[in-house]
Amino acid sequence: MMADAFLDIADLSIVLRSDRAHRLLRSVDLHVNPGEVRGLVGESGAGKSMIGKTIFDILPRAVEAVEGAVTLGGTDLLALSSNARRREIAAAAALIPQDPLTALNPVRRIEGQITDRLTAILGFSKKAARDRALTLLEEVHINDPERVLRSYPHQLSGGMRQRVLIAAAFAAEPKLIVADEPTTALDVTVQKQILRLIAEMQAHHGTALLFVTHDLGVVAKICQNVTVLFGGKVVEDTDVKGLFAHPAHPYTAALINATPRYDRPDQSLLPVPADVIEATRAEIAKADAEWLSQRGQTLKAAS
Repeated sequence: MMADAFLDIADLSIVLRSDRAHRLLRSVDLHVNPGEVRGLVGESGAGKSMIGKTIFDILPRAVEAVEGAVTLGGTDLLALSSNARRREIAAAAALIPQDPLTALNPVRRIEGQITDRLTAILGFSKKAARDRALTLLEEVHINDPERVLRSYPHQLSGGMRQRVLIAAAFAAEPKLIVADEPTTALDVTVQKQILRLIAEMQAHHGTALLFVTHDLGVVAKICQNVTVLFGGKVVEDTDVKGLFAHPAHPYTAALINATPRYDRPDQSLLPVPADVIEATRAEIAKADAEWLSQRGQTLKAAS
């Protein structure tokens, strides 16, 4: 366990309940210190969202954590009962999800979707919660916050809905926010505004931020440190400057080379070479074989 980390994921393995020898996350270590902005990078299917779901105790019923610890503010969440775990998470962490339309309740006004967290977690009165919601909407640069509080999600644009979700995430002053690819559903112009806004809010509130993305350009702009995933396994963990200057893993180097460069418009797109993919998969297969030799009989007996 890292002593200074607010979020400390150590040796976390997640398996399918139907095949407990098949790991989806492979002995993952990930740490986020107070006030740190850490990027979590990987291609689709790498396991990024699985980590986020583990933190918030919303894993699909078909999978389970079989080893490791997820420590939030010094408390191991996996050692708690389900109810105690949810209370601990609600008080300490918040999520900015991918799709602002599906994340908001379509039949409730925006006001309640921000103030519920304040009344339930911090014990605000309805008036104090409403005043706080107005202040937050102003912080995320929403004009006419009174009108927005009275609105339903479908009455707002995608960018405004995402701003509402950012305001809601910061409402109860959580120590940790997980932003799970929060610009995926937005057009390019709005993406830039939202990224700037998240960075601004994080700096203002001093919140630890885990930014989940597949975009290394985003990591370069707002993150201090970065963890790179491939196939549910951490292949690199370093500071952002070191990542781009001297990537340690061939997959990371290939991922950087595959990123389009606006300053090199004539450069052809470079896919990650097949031999790099195969070599990384071989690393994972070797690690899985070692893991199964140590724990496989126990897992099979429990299945």
